[in-house]
Parts: sequence; structure tokens; C-alpha cells
Amino acid sequence: MTTKPYHHGELRPALVNAANAIIRESGIEGLSMRRLADQVGVSRTAPYHHFKDKNALLCAIAEMGFKEQNSMTREILDDPENGNSQAVFNRWVRAYIRFAHENPETYDLMYGREIWKGGTPTPSLQQISKASFRLWVELVAKMQAHGVLPDRHSALRTGQASWAALHGMARLLIDGIYIEREDLEEIAETVVDLLTRAPAD
Repeated sequence: MTTKPYHHGELRPALVNAANAIIRESGIEGLSMRRLADQVGVSRTAPYHHFKDKNALLCAIAEMGFKEQNSMTREILDDPENGNSQAVFNRWVRAYIRFAHENPETYDLMYGREIWKGGTPTPSLQQISKASFRLWVELVAKMQAHGVLPDRHSALRTGQASWAALHGMARLLIDGIYIEREDLEEIAETVVDLLTRAPAD
């Protein structure tokens, strides 16, 4: 097999992107280090210079998803045009659900059993996943301060409960259970209403 030359620092992201493409096409079970090497056009030992095994590779894909999701959240939080707090929350809920809808395989790795129960999450994945939740709690606290979300409970507990609701909706959408994709916007609006109109007492 003819291998392709990669400059230092270029092979790792190429491997992650190719692995993500394989998973989209064939699922996690269709991904192997050998197939990945062939797909990228490198020697079959080359991936092991960056990932010790398949689990480490899957963790890297999940990390990529969290980075994208965190960037999305930070962009919404910091957008100077987001003067209306209710609009900020509405935008975030829709962005979260859209991300899960458009990246189901990555979302599965970010929040599913493959890594967190069946595998071993890498320290860097654990770190970025916790950072993602802290960012969500920051947004929740901001929404509570502006009266968008009820403040009966702490931002932490409200963050946990509201994220659970969003994750449940995303999970049902990905699995195709009771939620049709054409109803996505209406259901997202309903989730926003349920969360923001919860009684204070």
C-alpha cells in the first residue's frame, strides 16, 4: 500500500475526521484501526502513534463534539446582539437539539454508554465534558438572574434538570422514538415553554 506523507500535527486531526466519517457510514462497530489507516492512506501502525487503541480514538471524536458544542454555547452567551435573555435561551435550546440531530453518531459518543460505561474516558475527555456542563450552568445562572428560568433551585440543580430534559428529547429524536423530525421546531418550543414557565413555588 502506498502511504501518504503528513506533516507533524496534521495526521491526528486527519485520523479523527476520517474515523468520524467511518462511524457515520458504518457505525462504531465498522471502525477499526486498520480500516482507519487504509482510509487515511498511512501505514497500519501510524494511528497507534496518536491513539493507543480504539477507545482512545473514540474519546477523541467525543472531545471534538464537546469542543464544537462548547464553542456554540459560548458564541450564544457572548453575542452582543443577544440583548433579550428569553431569545438567548430559545436559541440555545434549538442549537443543542439541532447539534444532536445533525451529529447523532458524535452525540452518542459524547453522552452514551460506549465510552462512559463500556470504555474508559480519557482524562482530557472528562475535563472537557465537565467544562461543557459548567458552561451550561453559567448560562442557566444568567437566565435565572434575568427571570427567564425559575430560581427556586440552584443553578446547578436547575442545570442538571434542564439538561436532562434536553438530552431526553435529543435521545428520542436520534432513536426515532415518538418524535418526528418535521415536528422538531414545535417540540423545541414546547420544551422552552415547560422550562421557562415552571412555577417558582
